[in-house]
Amino acid sequence: MSQPERPRILVVEDEPAQREVLAYNLEAEGYQVSRAENGEEALLLVAEDAPDVIVLDWMLPNVSGIEVCRRLKVRTETRTIPIIMLSARSEEVDRVRGLETGADDYVVKPYSVVELMARVRAQLRRTRPASVGERLSFEGIVLDPETHKVLRDDKPLKLGPTEFRLLSTFMEKPGRVWSREQLLDRVWGRDIYVDTRTVDVHIGRLRKALCQHGGDDPLRTVRGAGYALG
Repeated sequence: MSQPERPRILVVEDEPAQREVLAYNLEAEGYQVSRAENGEEALLLVAEDAPDVIVLDWMLPNVSGIEVCRRLKVRTETRTIPIIMLSARSEEVDRVRGLETGADDYVVKPYSVVELMARVRAQLRRTRPASVGERLSFEGIVLDPETHKVLRDDKPLKLGPTEFRLLSTFMEKPGRVWSREQLLDRVWGRDIYVDTRTVDVHIGRLRKALCQHGGDDPLRTVRGAGYALG
């Protein structure tokens, strides 16, 4: 059984030693880590494959961190990616400027690595709650990633591991339409080849599991686009 897609963090830092310390600690927490040493490289990496969180240094050569943040936050497809800004600037006016540009959090250098890891987890709790063990609920369905249990209207549901990961993906963002390719990346992982029709098979199984005690099918097929919850 392939592992589900682990949260991916993009570290943008021009100091090689600091970049590696950050990457090492994030990987030790179980995250996938991408690295960029300047603003242009960061923007290219995000365009190719959007990460779950960006840890972004303010002082970068050429395109500054604040400009990278501004560009990502004005684009519809990247504006929801949480950005944690790192800066040696501790003045309130700089912190305010960073947050007004769209940064979701602001950490002053030198920082505690333990605190930064907690801030990364806090951002993931908002955008990918199941990945940090948060219980999810939607219209009578409750999913607990710690115990791997799912209830619907207080009745336990039997789900296979793939159906569990699919449901977890849907419940993190109710209403969002996921394409088959996006579901393959998130549920099966990028490093494995699976036919997109496999997604349809597992969606069918998930629908059956969700309705095993009756009730309406909460999953919606969006013609030509994919699937959504609710």
